[in-house]
Amino acid sequence: MSDEQADREGRGWARGAVEWPTVALAALIYVGWLALTRWHALLPWPVLMVAGGWLVAWHGSLQHETIHGHPTRWAAVNAAIGAVPLALWLPYGVYRDSHRAHHRSPHITDPRHDPESRYVAGTGLPRALAAAQATLLGRLVLGPPLAVLALVIDEARRVRRAPAAVLRDWAPHLAAVALLVAWLEWTGLGVARYVLLMVYPGFALTLLRSFAEHRADLPGPSRAATVARGGVLGLLYLNNHLHTAHHDRPELAWYRLPAYQRRHAARLEAQAGQIHRSYGEIVRRFALRAHDRLVHPAAARR
Repeated sequence: MSDEQADREGRGWARGAVEWPTVALAALIYVGWLALTRWHALLPWPVLMVAGGWLVAWHGSLQHETIHGHPTRWAAVNAAIGAVPLALWLPYGVYRDSHRAHHRSPHITDPRHDPESRYVAGTGLPRALAAAQATLLGRLVLGPPLAVLALVIDEARRVRRAPAAVLRDWAPHLAAVALLVAWLEWTGLGVARYVLLMVYPGFALTLLRSFAEHRADLPGPSRAATVARGGVLGLLYLNNHLHTAHHDRPELAWYRLPAYQRRHAARLEAQAGQIHRSYGEIVRRFALRAHDRLVHPAAARR
């Protein structure tokens, strides 16, 4: 099979096919979450934290797939699969629009053009908050509350510009959160314990993935790095550790990315510019050392 034929085969969704591996994954995540929260009292808190954090982070990876048009050709069905707010804090519509803008941006990593950039364009409080997350430890510990704070600030600005869009994103989100809160209270787990034992560690796991994904000084339009061996975290992140390949073919289903990476390894590795051997290497190198200067080069030149 030629590369072109293989790539066409990878676009099964374009032929109207349902991607059953992703459907099965969604069922596993939601059934697992319901079971874990329902019978949480049977588990010691470290087990609940590991399993709950994994499920919340896994669900974030599933949301990422649905935003990219999986697992069906019907956008409404995909959104229904991904929009359940297990992490509570981020409306699906806000994440969808932000992530699509990230992929469309002609200047990825530039905070003026890329809404998912970790870089800052100036000094003062934004720079201080970014510096607090420059090391991996700071990113994992301080990243979750600072991300929520950044969302509140951004949405407060957006409500003045586009109140109808804010209402469109937040009304269904808050309705779904109310249902989840009712479930958590009924099971006896409670919102506070759920946030502490499941949402916070799940969010931290997601931030581990994104910590070294992009650098402003990398070649190629995506400025994306690659983690060569994802290990068990590759499954958690649905192969998004192959981030250069994902940006090269963002419509490709997660379970087809490894084969695509192998077929185009030379080109993708040259384009990546930075290849980490594993997430273990990232932890060893950057746990207490900054991954990059956080003032974007364009801002520094200005």
